[in-house]
Amino acid sequence: MPYQALMQPQPRVNGTAVTEFILLGVVETPELWPLVFVLFLFAYLVTVGGNLSILAAILVEPKLHTPMYFFLGNLSVLDIGCITVTIPSMLGRLLTYRRAIPYGACLTQLFFFHLLVGVDCFLLTAMAYDRFLAICRPLTYSTRMSQTVQRILVAVSWACAFANALTHTVAISMLNFCGPNVINHFYCDLPQLFQLSCSSTQFNEQLLFAVGFIMAGTPVALIVTSYAHVAAAVLRIHSVEGRKKTFSTCGSHLTVVALFYGSGIFNYMRLGSVKLSDKDKAVGIFNTVINPMLNPVIYSLRNPHVQGALWRVITGKRSLT
Repeated sequence: MPYQALMQPQPRVNGTAVTEFILLGVVETPELWPLVFVLFLFAYLVTVGGNLSILAAILVEPKLHTPMYFFLGNLSVLDIGCITVTIPSMLGRLLTYRRAIPYGACLTQLFFFHLLVGVDCFLLTAMAYDRFLAICRPLTYSTRMSQTVQRILVAVSWACAFANALTHTVAISMLNFCGPNVINHFYCDLPQLFQLSCSSTQFNEQLLFAVGFIMAGTPVALIVTSYAHVAAAVLRIHSVEGRKKTFSTCGSHLTVVALFYGSGIFNYMRLGSVKLSDKDKAVGIFNTVINPMLNPVIYSLRNPHVQGALWRVITGKRSLT
């Protein structure tokens, strides 16, 4: 459709195109928008600050120059990207009291959100594989998890996630949107757009399940397999202190995995069975705000090396080693 035609109001009949969507946001009451703005701005600053602190700690602490923290640094970058894709635009709409988002901007947000979340899926799997090698194959760990292997794992994660995000974005762009154009959410995502389409979304939903199996099912299976071997190896350790130390390093990662995949499965793997509601906003907040904000806390809470490095970042002291 020509640009001039897209800019003109269209009657809501079959075959016409929606040029923008209306995002209702977290709450629909305008009186609460200033409070929501302050809370989400605070959460955004805390999340970005926390993840940047983790990155700084990894850079300044020689003890953290290991594969596990290389992946953790990449995870921090993804957390910053994930919250930046959704929250600043929402804050802008709250500030201007405009809830409209152009069709193109909506699909762009959808693409980058699924790109970053997709990399997260594979990166968490790479971290589980790293723990498996470190605990179960310590003699060959340095060769199997060399810098080249680390970079290949990250590059493959980005390539697979890019293919996934592009597939869904192209597939959703093939749908017709004739109105209504109101999204009961604070960012653009697949389930909400499926509900607004005036053409059949059966193929898109089947595609989401099929690709979701590759993007989530396969990584979960690999993570479970890795940690089954890890658990068996840990139980063979005679020292109680040794068991506790090993479980503590794996526990942080398992917590992040459980939170990430639990919210993701709830959000995407129940299409057609439950009508979307305000509960999906809560899951969206969990995916885009709570998860990225918790990750630095989870990984640093019981890790003395990270805590020491963070203290040196704050005080400006150099590591003696």
